[in-house]
Amino acid sequence: MQIKIRKYRPAQDYTQLRALIESEGEEWAQNLSINYQEALNHSITYVAISNGTICGYSRSMNDNGLFVWVIDLLVHKESRGNSIGKMLMECLLDEFPGKDVYVMSDVDEYYEKLEFKKEGSIFKVTYN
Repeated sequence: MQIKIRKYRPAQDYTQLRALIESEGEEWAQNLSINYQEALNHSITYVAISNGTICGYSRSMNDNGLFVWVIDLLVHKESRGNSIGKMLMECLLDEFPGKDVYVMSDVDEYYEKLEFKKEGSIFKVTYN
């Protein structure tokens, strides 16, 4: 499997990226809103392409030069196990050398497999 990683191009990529997100079912349904589409446009977004089709992507935010936060990392079920997620993460490290990169994760075992160091946790703040 030959994979090409490049920056997201909204006008060209959104339809395929949306199809990838839809393939994940209800868990990723919140990422189908117009607000998410706009967030993609203003994030550090990379896509992984195999045979002309988007098979993975990452969406990250630059914290004013302090840190980089990985918000989303998704590889199509049929493409997993080919180091695509790792390649997407490496793009961030190349684009932001020397910056700390943090992942907001609910699949810790994947990042542990990549030998990333776990630091803390995340909480959702809500008001009644």
